[in-house]
Amino acid sequence: MSGLEAVEIKYSYLIKRNEIFRLDSDFFKKQYLHEENSILNKEHGELKKFTKDIKSFGAYSLNNFIEYQEKGIPFIRGLNLKNGIIDFSDVIYINVDAHKLLWKSEIKPETVLLSMSGTIGDVAFCHASYDFPMNSNQDIAKIRLDDNKINPYFIYVFLLTSFGKNQIIREGRGSVQQHVFLSQIEKLLIPVLSNNFQLDIETLIKLSHKKLEQSKEDYQQAETLLLTELDLLNFKPSTENIAIKSFSESFGNSGRLDGEYYQPKYDEIEDKIRSYKGGYGSLEKICSLKDRNHKPEDKKHHQYIELSNIGNTGDITGFTHELGKDLPSRARRVVVKGDVVVSSVEGSLEKIALVTQEFDKSFCSTGFYVISSNIINPETLLVLLKNKIMKQLLKHVCSGTILTAINKDEFLKINLPIIDKNIQVQITEKIIASFKLKAESKQLLDLAKQAVETAIEQDEAAAIKLIEAYEV
Repeated sequence: MSGLEAVEIKYSYLIKRNEIFRLDSDFFKKQYLHEENSILNKEHGELKKFTKDIKSFGAYSLNNFIEYQEKGIPFIRGLNLKNGIIDFSDVIYINVDAHKLLWKSEIKPETVLLSMSGTIGDVAFCHASYDFPMNSNQDIAKIRLDDNKINPYFIYVFLLTSFGKNQIIREGRGSVQQHVFLSQIEKLLIPVLSNNFQLDIETLIKLSHKKLEQSKEDYQQAETLLLTELDLLNFKPSTENIAIKSFSESFGNSGRLDGEYYQPKYDEIEDKIRSYKGGYGSLEKICSLKDRNHKPEDKKHHQYIELSNIGNTGDITGFTHELGKDLPSRARRVVVKGDVVVSSVEGSLEKIALVTQEFDKSFCSTGFYVISSNIINPETLLVLLKNKIMKQLLKHVCSGTILTAINKDEFLKINLPIIDKNIQVQITEKIIASFKLKAESKQLLDLAKQAVETAIEQDEAAAIKLIEAYEV
């Protein structure tokens, strides 16, 4: 019977908080029951008791009237809720008219966002410092709390803890794609902790957010340094879509017949790189490409990095920790500290990251190119490949029909400027500072979650000791 789990449930409990009379074992996991009892043993209430409103209105029925665009009012989707924050790196936008049409799904400051479909239970907080207005689709519940009854920062952190997240996962319905409904979200059990403790959690989250914003500023400063050095800071490539080239300059040289490949903007970017005062060279000459396959050991646990683990400022946000035999067949590249991983898939060209000590000797997907250089330091190589101008060149060399991607030969031919050493040092300082601040931001968020869990499992005194032991 080792490894098996069994619980005895009374009929009176079976019909309580169980609207559709679920009998499946997943609904009655020991962890779920233990966490529920921990909340019930404290002062508590259902979420709806503490809210102004909870909405999920979106654009499914209005798709014919909505046009998404590259700039405008941010339109948040479930995939933008990552690791407790809103990831704006791949957000889409709507115009003012669409925003007015979707007035019911407008996101207000200090709203808690919760994903209701697909990966249910992802949570983020809309800080007042964000650029408003904002909107969202129907897959996101917008939870507006009554400040006089409960602290919204506390609710945000609670929903990130196992006590909150497991309640949501437990209520998930559907076989192919999981979904949770507003009627279920309203009935989530919320522990009522002291106002002072809730304010302590608010302080941690505000400091975490401040460090995260400072981290983004440092990264942007590093990018500005690079683009200024390359005279590309205010560069606006041509929008002309006609190019006249001889056979030897076109198909005879590249083997490409698609018009997109020959747009003048690509020649303009190449000219900028070739004219850089420090010189330039192909990626093949400047970098080492690590394309050797390694098979994970079946009975050993490995860290595995895939596209979804790449953050929007060049960091790796997480990994899968599995036995080698359980890893996917694409887990065949080994990365070490100082490597830069570059997505080869056109739809994910922004997925570029620097491998830090934490991920040394991890496996990553064969969907990445893994490179390093003795000429350009890792931090500068990251910023160089990740900026919006270089992304144009990466897109330029993509090919294919079903899955458009960068093939190895084209990747190695990409020209890179050999950045001045002094500029490289300045960029490195900014990126190191950025990564440090982002790590501190995550530590503060993790501390807030741990404190809330401790307050529920034990008491607030034990939770406050955790907070006081952390050197802010």
